[in-house]
Amino acid sequence: MHVHWLKIRVLCLLPFGLTLAGCVPQLTEVAINPDIPAHFEGVKANQRAVNLNADWWRNFHLPELSRIAKETLESNFDIAVAQAQIEQAEAAARLAGVPLLPSATLTSNVTHSKSSNFDSSRSAGEQTVHDLGLSASYEIDFWGKNRAAARAGAENLLASQYDAQIIRLSSLAAAANGYFQVLASRQRIALAQANIKDASSVLRLIQQRVAVGTATGLNVAQQQNLVDNLRASIPPLQLSASQNVSALALLTGRPPERFSAKGARLSAAHLPSIAPGLPSRLLARRPDIEAAEAQLEAASANLASARAAFFPSIQLTASGGFQSFALNTLLDPKNTFYSLAAGLTQPIFDNGKLQATFDQTLGNNHQLLANYHKVVVSAFTDVDKALASVRYLAAQEALQRRSLASARTAYDLSRKQLLEGTIDLVTLLNTQTAVYQAQDALVQTRLGRLQAVVSLYQALGGGWEGPELAKVTMQ
Repeated sequence: MHVHWLKIRVLCLLPFGLTLAGCVPQLTEVAINPDIPAHFEGVKANQRAVNLNADWWRNFHLPELSRIAKETLESNFDIAVAQAQIEQAEAAARLAGVPLLPSATLTSNVTHSKSSNFDSSRSAGEQTVHDLGLSASYEIDFWGKNRAAARAGAENLLASQYDAQIIRLSSLAAAANGYFQVLASRQRIALAQANIKDASSVLRLIQQRVAVGTATGLNVAQQQNLVDNLRASIPPLQLSASQNVSALALLTGRPPERFSAKGARLSAAHLPSIAPGLPSRLLARRPDIEAAEAQLEAASANLASARAAFFPSIQLTASGGFQSFALNTLLDPKNTFYSLAAGLTQPIFDNGKLQATFDQTLGNNHQLLANYHKVVVSAFTDVDKALASVRYLAAQEALQRRSLASARTAYDLSRKQLLEGTIDLVTLLNTQTAVYQAQDALVQTRLGRLQAVVSLYQALGGGWEGPELAKVTMQ
């Protein structure tokens, strides 16, 4: 009789629930069509994609950089935090899938009671009741609410995994850039020290000429100023090197006192040749694009779940077990009991809570869609900027080398003429300054070029492997 009444109640409420369905917001399919360029700016048509190794930092052929990258992957705190967030997302995904399966609970109770004899018509007594039961419940996911929530959890887990790849890539790029900064600072220090030695020897020559009356105190002061400026340029470079070493120590999860970077000459770094492949490949390489897409998929699933909340929920419950006054007869078949029930819950009036939840989820969906398009466009922008930097800095370095060669020739000639006494000391001072500036500028240009290559690796999502990439022809 009890079950029969439940069936009648369900039949009576279903038509009412269906009438409410007319007020349920409708979901519309949103097409994701990112604007993908036909080719990257400045890439030649006959250039072929290089089959790069995932350990892209090894392409610079610097063993110490490879060691720092390895330590960064093993001990970086941000990477460890990202890994912990993945573990949390895995647990959240499992929690989101729990409603898809029935839940069961085993209960065991012993109740001892004693009644008083305040009623003369009844006798007082004590009794013990033993219970052993199993209860189960299951929500029929008729509208797909729980399936959508589980899908959202799975997509959020993917987004966390891609976020970890973003942290990994940015940490490695920071390590490479910081290491190149250390090498550049130390090389500029070595150049300044060599130039101080050279300028000091010229200063002594000028002082000797002052003694014989062929030079003036002004000439000495000008040369002394050049020597002093060179000496003053060293402390800032030492500070830069020290700060970058400390930054590298943090990236590798160590205090600065326990980290060392001996360093090599910046010119020892190999400049790898990189071809980005077809622009469409970027969508599958960049972890931030993958993360944005996973977040968008999760938002779509959450939207479907929020819409399904408008419909009735159907809950099935069952319980059964044994009950006895004596423990030795607890499992006797005649002491069994069971119950079955089905219930339907239809939201009717909730002060707009369901609609507000749906609207909030819809707004979040629109936000993530706009963010996805922004991430895609930013990815192509990053690649174009990095390609331009690699291309123009390569041209600048070649021109800078020519400038240094001509400045050195002019300086060598002017110093020779100084010894012969046939040159104005102002000309010597100018050629000296030109050489020193050209040397320093060449190191900075080399640094910029190496960092541009790192930026290109980062813009392309790091290194990659796969024979199909070697077959792609640039447009």
